[in-house]
Amino acid sequence: MLTKYRKVDPVLLGVILALLVIGIVMTYSSSAVKGYLYYDDPYHFFKAELIWVAMGIAAMTIALIVDLKLIYQWIKPLFYFSLLLLLLVKIPGIGKTVNGATRWIGLGPLSIQPSEVAKIATVFLMARFLASNPYNISSFRKGIVPSLALLVLVAGLVMFQPDLGTTLVIAATIFFMLIAVGAKIWHMAGLGFAGVGLLVVAIIAEPYRMRRIFAFLDPWADPSGKGYQTIQSLLALGPGGLFGLGLGQSRQKFLYLPENHTDFIFAMIGEELGFVGASLVVILFFLFMWRGYRAAIQAPNNFLGLLGVGLTSLIGVQAMINMGVVTGVLPVTGITLPFISYGGTSLLFTMACAGFLLNISAMPNLRR
Repeated sequence: MLTKYRKVDPVLLGVILALLVIGIVMTYSSSAVKGYLYYDDPYHFFKAELIWVAMGIAAMTIALIVDLKLIYQWIKPLFYFSLLLLLLVKIPGIGKTVNGATRWIGLGPLSIQPSEVAKIATVFLMARFLASNPYNISSFRKGIVPSLALLVLVAGLVMFQPDLGTTLVIAATIFFMLIAVGAKIWHMAGLGFAGVGLLVVAIIAEPYRMRRIFAFLDPWADPSGKGYQTIQSLLALGPGGLFGLGLGQSRQKFLYLPENHTDFIFAMIGEELGFVGASLVVILFFLFMWRGYRAAIQAPNNFLGLLGVGLTSLIGVQAMINMGVVTGVLPVTGITLPFISYGGTSLLFTMACAGFLLNISAMPNLRR
């Protein structure tokens, strides 16, 4: 329950709501053409987005007011449940395949992405483990190895879908949590080199990932194939200039840029609102990370502090990867832009993460 001495961080809340409003506006602007052509309704995706936003706000509110001490007791069951969902997604008849990846479980007209549940569950479990064994982190065997085992377990199941983008987000988040708890520099350096090596192996093992790397290095070598999304994304960003073509005036949304209301919505922002609009989004995400990490530093205990670091990193890292993909700085990975991309499980659980962060920010700083 909220009490008089608890006050939600107004800056963090304002940033979350600002990103959410931008997402609602840009979802309609970028999806109206597709909705009209495919469903004879330009508001098709917009109306669905409003439903997901309403569900997301409800999830954020619940996460804000819930007693995190109660959730602490349910962390392990929640984690085991997320593993079960990751296993179920590969069972024929249960898992739903889209664009060659089986990442969803169909529930009538809705779909749930188990990796979104697994991300949050992993952060909660890692925060609990690290907070309950703070002195073991200096030991590679007692602190780092169990953390790696958890990462390998979750990452292995997520990669089996396959979903390299989400795997990178989870790995980076655990990396930041280990740094926050005080892991030794040479341990982290070794993990970093090992992680890069495993990433290279994962890329080489799958021909389609190799094609994506080649397309990233030279998208014009395959302009109608693997390089198509990157090229069209850059063709959206370029004409946007400083102030953009104007809200609703995108050219790329006329079915030139695939996933323009989901994975590549940042390109639509750059095209319609220009460098100024795109920069505003980047600034808002940096503000989110600043206030999120600030809430973590001021949290009343180690568990909540590490949880704050993990939740902030989950959203921040995913945002940076998405914007890096859209601008051609990173290869295409297929992950959404938090708060802004069109609805679904991603928005729902992102809002839940935001609620937990607000919950932590509202707690009195007992460390002073």
